[in-house]
Amino acid sequence: MSSLVHPSADVSTSTEVSLIRFVGYFLWLGTVGFGGPIALAGHMQQDLVNERGWIKKEDYVEGLALAQLAPGPLAAQLAIYLGYVRAGILGATAVGVAFVLPSFLMVLCLSAAYVRFGGLAWMQGLFYGIGAAVIGIITRSAFKLTTLTLGSDKLLWGIFAVLGISTAWTSREIVPLFLMGGIVALFAKSFPMRKSKSIAMVLFAPVGFLPHSGVLWEIFLYFAKAGLFVFGSGLAVVPFLYGGVVHDHRWLTELQFVDAVAVAMITPGPVVITVAFIGYLVAGIKGASVAALGIFVPVYLVVLILAPSYKRWARNPQLNAFVRGVTAAATGAIAGAVIVLARRSIYDWPTLGIALASGAILFRWKVPEPLLIACAGLIGIALHST
Repeated sequence: MSSLVHPSADVSTSTEVSLIRFVGYFLWLGTVGFGGPIALAGHMQQDLVNERGWIKKEDYVEGLALAQLAPGPLAAQLAIYLGYVRAGILGATAVGVAFVLPSFLMVLCLSAAYVRFGGLAWMQGLFYGIGAAVIGIITRSAFKLTTLTLGSDKLLWGIFAVLGISTAWTSREIVPLFLMGGIVALFAKSFPMRKSKSIAMVLFAPVGFLPHSGVLWEIFLYFAKAGLFVFGSGLAVVPFLYGGVVHDHRWLTELQFVDAVAVAMITPGPVVITVAFIGYLVAGIKGASVAALGIFVPVYLVVLILAPSYKRWARNPQLNAFVRGVTAAATGAIAGAVIVLARRSIYDWPTLGIALASGAILFRWKVPEPLLIACAGLIGIALHST
């Protein structure tokens, strides 16, 4: 994934600002920030580095690189890192909460409305249109992510293809293949092999030591594990959630899962906030809270653990090769998830038309995704009522 910093930007110093104002910015961005991780990261660069000078250019670049290399949704990880730069652990904690809280509260409201009115015709029509539009949006996002991360590297394209086909075929997350993508890239691009194993163990060892007891604890641990397999785009979590949420745990039906992804598209902030909707349907407000904690706690801990020594390991060729392979695998899984979700949300001519129109519009023009979703929802209500 390429840097978002404009070549002409030359901000080597930062302006002093109170922690309250700094955190307030992320509360605002979490409330109005749409467009996915790349757009959110771009806002942080433009606002904090170029215009206000609250963050030095080199700090932003380092934070962006950390967010690209380490597991976790990119925008949330970058925000937490910048908070750490400004005020240590207190800054990282306050910024993380401020950035996630607005979208979390919005998802709670949408979840409550979904549970209460989900059986009504207008709500069904709303998600009838939105669910189809989401397929077009994810398709365009997957295309952008693919061109951004794979380039012309044949090995990465091969990893992408394997994960894309396996995800579309099985409708499940295949964690061993996901990890294998990183290991294959490491073996092919960088040595010694001994370091590859240590890197994989550092990033993913916690997955093997998760106990299971109680519904809330099970929700928390499941989403914490899922959070370890999100690289770059929050959409990477979708294929990993689908199999576990729908087939293994049977927490949601297939259509409910598509609606959960749609809710994430409706709300600003990190895309992975969709887990709060899932948690709410399983166990109410408590379920939503522990699901959100599960997906973001690994992000928070990764920043606090790695940030102090970031400069020492950031240029490690073994780590970079492993992460490039994992990112290619995650991108392939997203592409496969588009097919999986499309089979559930496109089942007649109107939904096919909405999905194709949404994708075509986004490929051709810069239309805000919330506006597109709102129009699709209104069309869905109109079609559903006829």
